[in-house]
Amino acid sequence: MAHSRVGIRELRNNGGDVLERVQAGEHFIVTKSGRAVAEIRPLAHRTLDRNALLARWRHLPSVDPVAFRRDIDEVLDTSI
Repeated sequence: MAHSRVGIRELRNNGGDVLERVQAGEHFIVTKSGRAVAEIRPLAHRTLDRNALLARWRHLPSVDPVAFRRDIDEVLDTSI
């Protein structure tokens, strides 16, 4: 998983915004003078409310049903 990077000065000035993004599931590597020094990530096992689930759903890629079925048929053994 790719992590966003945030400098210590930006974290100090925009900490609330960074934490909102963390609450939404984003991970950050905190840098000082360009060097990674810490990681900020959401706590494990948090429950998602309706709004968070809808926000995630809105960012899912669209699925081509014909291509999806073709991919499944290539993987599954239909002789069983």
